[in-house]
Amino acid sequence: MPAAWVVRSGKNGEREAWSLQNGVAGTGWWEFPDLTPIGSRQELTELVLHRLTGLKSGAVAGYVGQLWALSKRIQVGDLMVLPLKTTKQIALGRVTGHYEYRANETDLSLRHVIPVDWIRTDVARNAVKQDLLFTLGSALTVFAPTKNHAIARLEAVLATGQDPGQVPSIGGSLSNISSAGASETDGTVDEPELSPDIEDVAQVKITARIAEEFAGHDLATLVTALLSIDGFDCRQSPPGPDGGVDILAGRGLLGLDEPLLLVQVKSGSQVGAPVVQQLHGAMAQFGASQGLLVSWGGVTKPAAAQLHNQKLRVRLWEAPDVVEAVLSRYDQLPEDIRVKLPLKRVWTLSGE
Repeated sequence: MPAAWVVRSGKNGEREAWSLQNGVAGTGWWEFPDLTPIGSRQELTELVLHRLTGLKSGAVAGYVGQLWALSKRIQVGDLMVLPLKTTKQIALGRVTGHYEYRANETDLSLRHVIPVDWIRTDVARNAVKQDLLFTLGSALTVFAPTKNHAIARLEAVLATGQDPGQVPSIGGSLSNISSAGASETDGTVDEPELSPDIEDVAQVKITARIAEEFAGHDLATLVTALLSIDGFDCRQSPPGPDGGVDILAGRGLLGLDEPLLLVQVKSGSQVGAPVVQQLHGAMAQFGASQGLLVSWGGVTKPAAAQLHNQKLRVRLWEAPDVVEAVLSRYDQLPEDIRVKLPLKRVWTLSGE
């Protein structure tokens, strides 16, 4: 059974679009030359020490483990996973070639790559269970997720778009999956949970809490509170059939001044093009100049295409957008919402 790998494309996702468009994983590591001639970990260690002077032993081991995995351990047929920082989605594909050093690439940060056939590029994060998101949220650039049946579950996400969780149907073959993809192990890249990205872990926990506490009609209540903070006079529909109108919002004393905003809120799974069409119809019916579709589970590609054609009139909020809106306005939220979502600000050094 193939192994599974995560190879990030930039600390802030700056090379993600390039990687997806060019069918590769990797990039970065501009300090290092072609790794193809490197024949041993000792040789790689000497290269790291030569190129990056002053590193502590733990940091050296981290560089060596990740560069060795990138250039030697990733094999054709392995599963490649890229948690996208730019879209807050997850891309998955199949490795189609061995490590390459593209010396003709003028941008040094685009030379170290692994050829990949990206099969899914828009898996919503809430399609993946919280424990697996923690593993994928490691601060490492290159690592092999294995904990909690990660390989089998990621294969299921690639096939279906959904994480089945730790169910018995995939648990029985776990030992075969783990050993087949990892004839060689490394304490750095094979235990990504030991190097968590604190910010990413916090995002995962906050997202899960909002999903739990603000399901169904309560999500519309949360969105109403967010829009009210921004100066909108909101009229929220009661629970039950709403004809595609969850919130009507406007400016001014009576809430009738422009922009007149119509909001549709969906707290379940991905929504398709019919929901977008319903939103457009409701906007025309009520004379709304702008629309907001809040879809916690994201949208399908046909729905995304329709929204793109209306991007000057309609905006999409997915789960990460709602979380960002909550965090930026948290202190102004009503007390009853803050009680259901208790957060505190913690300061930490940037980049650690």
